[in-house]
Amino acid sequence: MHSALTNTGMKEIRFVSADEAVSHIKSHSHIHLSSVASVPHILIQALCRRADAGDVTDLHFHHFHTEGPAPYSEPRYEGIFFEQGFFVGPNVRANVNAGYADYLPVHLGESQKLYRDGFIKLGAALVNVSRPDANGMVSLGTSVDCSVAAVETAELVIGVINPNVPYAHGDLVSLDRFDYLVEDDTPLVTANFAEPTPTEVLIGKNCAALVEDGDCIQMGIGALPNALAAQLGGHKNLGLHTEMFADGLLRLIKSGVINGACKKIDTGKVVASFLLGSQDVYSFIDDNPMVLMKDIAYTNDPFVIAQNPHMKAINSATEVDITGQISADSIGTRIFSGTGGQVEFVRGATMSKGGKSITAFASRTNKGKNKIVSVLNPGAGVVTPRADAHWIVTEYGAVDLYGKSLQERAKLMISIAHPDDREMLDREAFERFGPHWHNFSI
Repeated sequence: MHSALTNTGMKEIRFVSADEAVSHIKSHSHIHLSSVASVPHILIQALCRRADAGDVTDLHFHHFHTEGPAPYSEPRYEGIFFEQGFFVGPNVRANVNAGYADYLPVHLGESQKLYRDGFIKLGAALVNVSRPDANGMVSLGTSVDCSVAAVETAELVIGVINPNVPYAHGDLVSLDRFDYLVEDDTPLVTANFAEPTPTEVLIGKNCAALVEDGDCIQMGIGALPNALAAQLGGHKNLGLHTEMFADGLLRLIKSGVINGACKKIDTGKVVASFLLGSQDVYSFIDDNPMVLMKDIAYTNDPFVIAQNPHMKAINSATEVDITGQISADSIGTRIFSGTGGQVEFVRGATMSKGGKSITAFASRTNKGKNKIVSVLNPGAGVVTPRADAHWIVTEYGAVDLYGKSLQERAKLMISIAHPDDREMLDREAFERFGPHWHNFSI
């Protein structure tokens, strides 16, 4: 069944059903999905119907983390679908760690390079897009990330035109790029993050003390970034160049705290690549020239990031050892998330004139396990090497490791560990560094 959409100044657009569109995907293909809040679930459901009918096999899926059902990672489709995401979200975490799905480590800024340089040859790209403008251009809305590269390089490109996808300024795509178009009005996934805990409020205050008026900032999502955002309400003329943002930063944008006035590039603009938040976030970026949703190759390029002076990159960690090795993608051998863009923003902020790289986290997990450790758990991934570690922040303070030796770092890290863990860490440091340790001061 076909339907049509007519846009002023454009030829008629012909739509096909989701089942017809995915019928052209070949077995043994690598498939890109638009990600995070903007997953094309209507096409995934159609692919599941093909799989259930025994009509397709050996499809490999690539994407950033996705929200909502992820049948392409489930044991029931073993041998038919295989998840190989660039970032692991809660919906696939258990299946990845059980071996039914997999994680492909990559700096998110380089994910597009896997497509553009042919390391992954895409058989198909499945993306949600906005309604077209008068020039036949569509926006990838809340999920630009590496989807632009996927649309450029895939053998088959299927677009889902969805009125709920905001028309975001930035990197647009021509309708001419699409082989098939499908209509859908499924709302984008929204996320409302919990109010920060007292611990997160303290961490937010310690981070905010490192941010000055006129700085350009980057941070992620969740209660901790929102806690930091809540502490920045008295700041002035902040800029935002980030992978993504959510409601905490939106409040700062609407209040004028974030206005980009001091940015050297994209002055007066908010720059991001993907979003996850409330409907207010998605509505705000719709046809808003203040917001540029850009290819991840641009947002995460350290040389681009560094062009804005006083860049403050604020990221988190699963655990950090006393020498500054930062693990953020795993808990021991168990994959928790991914490399993300942490290293890219760490390096960009370090290269920025007056910039700072900040790693912020609670000193203990929700279950009371210490996150500052003498050595990382066996199998834990080092996302940010100790040579790149600068400011480390917990609820107990902030320390700068840059220019410090291993023993100096250990003293500083122990000083911001949970008080009940400090004696243990001190004893383990003594075992590591020898008798000089207790006579060593900073």
